[in-house]
Amino acid sequence: MSEPFSFDAIPEDVVGICCRLRDQGKRGWIVGGCVRDLLRGAPAKDWDVATDARPEEVMRIFRKVVPTGLQHGTVTVVIKGVGYELTTLRGEGAYQDGRRPEQVVFLDDIVEDLARRDFTFNAIALDPIEQTLIDPFQGREDLGQRILRAVGEPAERFAEDGLRILRAARFAATLECSIEPATLAAMAAPISLQTFAKVSIERVHDEWLKALAAPRPSVAFEIMRETGLLAIICPELLEGVDCEQNRYHQLDVWHHTMAVLDACKADVVLRLAALLHDVAKPQTRELSEKTKDYTFYNHEIVGARMADTILRRLKFSNEDRKRVVELIRHHLICYSPTWSDAAVRRWIRRVTPERVEDLFALAKADAIGKGDDSSEPGCATIDELGVRVQQVFEAGAALSSSDLEIDGHVLMSELDLKPGRVIGEVLSALVELVTETPALNTREQLLAEARSFLAGPDAE
Repeated sequence: MSEPFSFDAIPEDVVGICCRLRDQGKRGWIVGGCVRDLLRGAPAKDWDVATDARPEEVMRIFRKVVPTGLQHGTVTVVIKGVGYELTTLRGEGAYQDGRRPEQVVFLDDIVEDLARRDFTFNAIALDPIEQTLIDPFQGREDLGQRILRAVGEPAERFAEDGLRILRAARFAATLECSIEPATLAAMAAPISLQTFAKVSIERVHDEWLKALAAPRPSVAFEIMRETGLLAIICPELLEGVDCEQNRYHQLDVWHHTMAVLDACKADVVLRLAALLHDVAKPQTRELSEKTKDYTFYNHEIVGARMADTILRRLKFSNEDRKRVVELIRHHLICYSPTWSDAAVRRWIRRVTPERVEDLFALAKADAIGKGDDSSEPGCATIDELGVRVQQVFEAGAALSSSDLEIDGHVLMSELDLKPGRVIGEVLSALVELVTETPALNTREQLLAEARSFLAGPDAE
């Protein structure tokens, strides 16, 4: 995981910032996630610099600066339109709110600054001028061994900043590493969880999105469950633990959900739907007297409502929430080769064309997540429906009123109708007709059908 690296990979402007500081009798070190990524051989995104210059000195040394966080010693230096955060070396006082220190004390020693950071592989600094690596807590070694370890005393780190617990779970998934036992134990300590409970939901939301982008998101969510984080963030999911399913599933609801989550393609909102797709199964489970097996009637309907509540609580956008809710509502695809072409068109209309590909992806992951040998035939069934859906699209079938050969204006002008609810009712009836018989989608036929509809069932 820790790869040979070259200082040549550091952008010229970042090196230039450190040179400019050195020219003014100050020092600059590259720190943070960009160092970790550089050592992993991964593309670095944001380049951050720690400096012994005070914020007012940074603002004097550089021409274009933005005072983004003066109270915490942070100034953003803008070069060629790109912003680079420069933060004065600092120590920190008590964390009263579980997220930010009450006060900071500016320092001159880079090692003291690194000592306040969360995990050893995030507590490494690079001096691009002297081309040296400062690694007082053996973070590079931990990175190479894929170990997440808190800097110093784990309980102190998590008591300072509650978000660090969730970040640890996320890093375990995104960096594919294990958590050192003492660090893991401290994450589950009551004082750590009490501190985490103070963290803003917006921060939790952001960490969830990052976790969902991991190669195997289940790693993060299993850690959240084991440490008690999930009981705070989303207790609804815990109801699936040890919730036995029926003969079609080898796994309980929780482990099935984790398997589906990992089987989903790397689209974070689609994976969010996978995470919540069976959230209502524990609440809807009943034992059938006839089959002596469990049923979960309407779990997709109840689950859609529950997901809406959960995602509102977690501050997801209206767009993401709508997409997830609709996917959960329609995630059961009970397709049979006996479906008529009209049945395929009705299914597309019900789920909407925009959701078809998402539903196919979710359904395949759902089949894989059953934990038995049914995934291959299940995926083949979805592929067969996919072929038929594509044929519908290629045929240009009318799936909504906008696909009809007439619109509301034509109805009003040709049939002497006034604007109102009746226009929508007629168009809906016409869509239903052409869903069953696509050949009716002509101007003449639709007008004739509209007249018949308006005349009522008793008209001759």
